[in-house]
Amino acid sequence: MGATAAAAAVGLPVGAVLALRRFPGRGALVLGANALLGLPPVVVGLALYLLLSRAGPLGWLGLLFTPGAMLCAQFLLALPIVVALTHRAASVIWRAYGDELRIVGAGLPRSVGIVLAIGRGEVLTVVLAAFGRTISEVGAILVVGGNIAGYTRTMTTSIALETGKGNLGFALVLGLVLITISLLVSAAAFAVTGRLR
Repeated sequence: MGATAAAAAVGLPVGAVLALRRFPGRGALVLGANALLGLPPVVVGLALYLLLSRAGPLGWLGLLFTPGAMLCAQFLLALPIVVALTHRAASVIWRAYGDELRIVGAGLPRSVGIVLAIGRGEVLTVVLAAFGRTISEVGAILVVGGNIAGYTRTMTTSIALETGKGNLGFALVLGLVLITISLLVSAAAFAVTGRLR
């Protein structure tokens, strides 16, 4: 949840700004965000491993094989999803309401807030897509977290471990728990936004 919240906090306004404003390099940022939708998790894990290892430039932080490193990996995987999907949704809303917002003199921060509020249904979908990416992650968090029992082992890494050991029944139960959590989070999010409307 922490990685999803961080990706939403950064990615929602960035995606909206990319939809509302033209500036040099904007096209490259939009292209980059969309290209990174298919970013291989193991590559993210490897890059973070190299950065966070003792010999790496950020090794002094001591984050490798910690929950913090795992959150970083999940954040990096969720961020392009939030930016790209928010840009797409905000572009449509801006085409419909941009002229009116310009007429009333809404500045960029206010326009971003209004566009995201108008598109709150789309924002919910964006955040749930990012949550789905983070809750299902295995490769990157396995590399930077080390799958240490009681410390960095997650449901997904436990499923991979138990399947490898031949404990298919236990792995299946863990999978069902993970699916249930995902369904409950989605249902709660839709219930809350339904009340807000």
